Amino acid sequence: MALYLLFESASGYALFHAYGMDEIAQDTQAVRDSIVDLNRFGQVVKLTAFSPFSSAIDALNQCNAVSEGIMTDELRNFLELNLPKVKEGKKAKFSVGVAEPKVGSQISEVTKIPCQSNEFVLELLRGVRLHFDKFIKELKPTDLEKAQLGLGHSYSRAKVKFNVNRVDNMVIQAIFLLDTLDKDINSFSMRVREWYGYHFPELVKIVNDNYIYAKIAKFVEDKSHLSETHIPALADIVGDEDKAKDIVEAAKASMGQDISPIDLINVQQFAQRVINLSEYRKKLYDYLVTKMSDIAPNLASLIGEVVGARLISHAGSLTNLAKCPASTLQILGAEKALFRALKTRGNTPKYGLIFHSSFIGRASSRNKGRMARYLANKCSIASRIDCFSETNTTVFGEKLREQVEERLDFYDKGVAPRKNLDVMKAALESVTQEDGKKKEETPAKKSKKKRTKGEADDGEVMDVDIAADLGTEKKKKKKHKLEQPDEDMTEAANGGDQNGTPKKKKKKHEKDEDGDVKMGTESKKKKKKSKSDE
Repeated sequence: MALYLLFESASGYALFHAYGMDEIAQDTQAVRDSIVDLNRFGQVVKLTAFSPFSSAIDALNQCNAVSEGIMTDELRNFLELNLPKVKEGKKAKFSVGVAEPKVGSQISEVTKIPCQSNEFVLELLRGVRLHFDKFIKELKPTDLEKAQLGLGHSYSRAKVKFNVNRVDNMVIQAIFLLDTLDKDINSFSMRVREWYGYHFPELVKIVNDNYIYAKIAKFVEDKSHLSETHIPALADIVGDEDKAKDIVEAAKASMGQDISPIDLINVQQFAQRVINLSEYRKKLYDYLVTKMSDIAPNLASLIGEVVGARLISHAGSLTNLAKCPASTLQILGAEKALFRALKTRGNTPKYGLIFHSSFIGRASSRNKGRMARYLANKCSIASRIDCFSETNTTVFGEKLREQVEERLDFYDKGVAPRKNLDVMKAALESVTQEDGKKKEETPAKKSKKKRTKGEADDGEVMDVDIAADLGTEKKKKKKHKLEQPDEDMTEAANGGDQNGTPKKKKKKHEKDEDGDVKMGTESKKKKKKSKSDE
């Protein structure tokens, strides 16, 4: 049975014929030994046909199709032209060796050509790859290297291609940095409190917020210089005039030790670093909120931006989170407790990262597990909508949040919630209405200029129609004037009434208007003429 080898290179498709397969196939080691030597390998494998790619874009499309296990029309035509033809109803006396089993199954399904992919075929294709530039005389080694390099770059670039506005990697990095900043700011603030507390220990009890404490430590500097004139400035920092007065009074009777100016300068610089970090943390949180509204708007509106971002970062990406079932999402972040419970045969955890949601905190201790299971179900739905829907909307997240609120009321008060089918139908209707409004608004702006032109055209058409109507009326008047003398002539020929009354004229006018009467009089006249002729 003959064996053909299909080789997909960066420059095109190549088909090779392997001779002496029955003798060599028994020992793969013989093939490995013959690969290095071109003279020995050239006796076993010979080039049958080569079809170069038309362009770099064509090469990229063919490479993508092969990687996905799809046979393109170009590959099918290449195989059908260069392989021996098989008669209908008979089996092929050859087989095609391929490197990708998926492509081989696709070829055998479509063209009924038997394909194989085993260790022997892979070794032969490895030898073909090694000596490919030697088989094709017109192809230079440098050309093949350039084609491989260009195709590799374009293939990798196409695989990494994504929508810039929906990059979940930025959310993952932002939430990691936000958690790190929270830890750093807390540790640095404690260091500022302890350091400045040697000089002004009473300030710790008056001001609890770390950010405000750092600002006051930078503003006050030496407590001995603090007086009542500084109360308005302290009130602006603290936000309360009473607290500002308490700070001034505590500074007068403080038990702290004196600090040298150099030490105060270092404390001020460190306090300024803490202030800068706190301000940057606020900006980073705003950035995270905007990114979550672009990437996962429904998940953010359901469970919050921070918890949603933590779920995405723990899963690895929004796509991985969408693939997770609700039971996995429920305990996401509590893997250690889960495996410890499975090992010790204890109770498994009820919730993981979703515990930070406000819904579980509002639920009673008896219903926390139920609430976690229900919330995980809704988060799974929201993540799948965000991942696979093309429209960026928060309608589904808002409706799912309403369902969770109704479930809380059901657990607390016993109020029956709405069915999921009805809620999703209402959400779909609202989404379709929003899309319709957007479609109506976009062409309305474009058609403003067209309306002025259209109005002018309509005015011209109206003028033409009016002129045409006036012309037809004039023509009718002319016709009416021409008809009147004809009627007078007919009356004169027929003769009038003896008394001069215009009775016959009226009858004649009536007869002219009624076509049936005319036809009757004409038929009578014809009969009289025929009788007179007889």
